[in-house]
Amino acid sequence: MPSVWITPRPTRNGDRRYRVLYRLGGRESTPRYGGSFQTKREALTRKQWIAGELAAMRVPGVARVADPPTAPTLAEAAERWQASRVDVSTATATYHRSALRRARPLLNKRLDQIAASDVAALVGSLAEAGKSRETIRKTVTVLAMVFDYAGITPNPARDRIRVRLPREDRPEVAPPTAEHVEAVYGLLAPDYRLPLLVLDATGMRVGELEALTWGDLDEARGRWRVSRTVAKTGYGRWVAVAPVLFDAVLDLCPRDDRHADRRVFERVTADRLRMAIQRACTAAGVPNFSPHDLRHRRISLMHLGGVPWARIGEHVGQRDLAVTANTYTHVLADEAELDYAALID
Repeated sequence: MPSVWITPRPTRNGDRRYRVLYRLGGRESTPRYGGSFQTKREALTRKQWIAGELAAMRVPGVARVADPPTAPTLAEAAERWQASRVDVSTATATYHRSALRRARPLLNKRLDQIAASDVAALVGSLAEAGKSRETIRKTVTVLAMVFDYAGITPNPARDRIRVRLPREDRPEVAPPTAEHVEAVYGLLAPDYRLPLLVLDATGMRVGELEALTWGDLDEARGRWRVSRTVAKTGYGRWVAVAPVLFDAVLDLCPRDDRHADRRVFERVTADRLRMAIQRACTAAGVPNFSPHDLRHRRISLMHLGGVPWARIGEHVGQRDLAVTANTYTHVLADEAELDYAALID
């Protein structure tokens, strides 16, 4: 005849759980699982319910009364989300991993246990640790994408009432003057002089300059290509170069040795150029500036020259023209252009 009973079972951590088993018939029938509980009282409640169902000659619908599946932890959901992001580049995937590492205090919590107040507490702890506003913003953005992927509504990371980013006053960028660039140019090693002038003339990103190969040069039109695999926006573009600078670049390597995959500035890396400029600034007694500050200088000069924003964005590879206008244009202390021919000679 049908029967139901409770079986205690030890767990790996030394605790005890109580399993409820039952049969629909005599000993010849297979025992069925009726649930597992942390306390004997819960197990007895389930046992009594199953006994009542058996007495009424019904098969207990244990699946209908079983505990709902628990939500995954943030770490588990983040792992699934990262595996699904086959659309991002390697650099973006690395940025996602870094942001999730900063969210370590929340990783072991289940998604249904994380509230907006927890995300706000994370923002506060990151701010106390000295993280910049932009770093915290990226962390919250990645968390929001993970919650969206898991279907959590409302999304606690998108709560604009409770989750606020810390205030941060960005330092004002002061692009170098022509006099300062000339002073640094005279103190740089020969390998870094032409890259400095190219950055000043084109407004390229230093990473784009570092990755430039001879296969990117269009000698007939005096321009070169920034490949979409290198460009920050993911879109390639052609960069017009002053003839005197383009000729100086061609003189770096004999025509027979200009292999398509060979770098134009072989001895120059972004870090080395940045360090060389910093040391030259110190030696010349001028305010420190970075290679990226030359991009600020070029965009500002183009704006003062009356070049439309669309043309400026196309030239420097900036998709958001509002960012170009608000971030890269400055009141210059000196609006003079460099005499590239005189410097090269």
